[in-house]
Amino acid sequence: MASIANRRSAMTLYSSATSPYSHRARIVLAEKNITFEIHNVDDLGKHEDLIDLNPYNTVPTLVDRDLVLYDSRIIMEYLDERFPHPPLMPVDPVTRSTSKLFMYRIDRDMYHLMDQIEESTDSRNITKLRKQLRDSLSVIAPIFDQKPYFMSEEFTLVDCYMAPLLWRLPKLGIELPAQASAVNVYAERLFSRESFQNSLSELEREMHE
Repeated sequence: MASIANRRSAMTLYSSATSPYSHRARIVLAEKNITFEIHNVDDLGKHEDLIDLNPYNTVPTLVDRDLVLYDSRIIMEYLDERFPHPPLMPVDPVTRSTSKLFMYRIDRDMYHLMDQIEESTDSRNITKLRKQLRDSLSVIAPIFDQKPYFMSEEFTLVDCYMAPLLWRLPKLGIELPAQASAVNVYAERLFSRESFQNSLSELEREMHE
């Protein structure tokens, strides 16, 4: 594993062009303006190097010289610490821990539903899951009337978590109700960022065409 990593002078990201988990790692890389190589891994055929680098054979996988990381949250937090400007996490431990809790809840309450929608073949179950995800987003809509980003005046890793999910709502067949309009305004604020636009793969761009 180390020999493969040592062959690379630049940071390398093994990524899927459609995976929201890969997407949120790409957003951080773009936000930090980090130079990196990207190896797109087709879901139907894994990249041969990836098998040796990551025992779970999953994306995203990040290679930084002799360091190999997998799991998008670990990768995102590493990038924020490795490249501290601009900072994407609060400095003080209380606010920082609160942000990590937000990310945990977004994964548990929203990404979990998104994954189930994409994996399910039962139309009735998909309808139920769509409603649950739509309701979860509607419940938090009022917080976006208070601050421009997720409980923050500044763009953070929490927003990097939210952006791929919100971008995929049309593909998931989810339209937010009028009372959740603040979520749509927040989403457009995220989508208009240069880093977000630079993070998109061609297949992800097609989700909004």
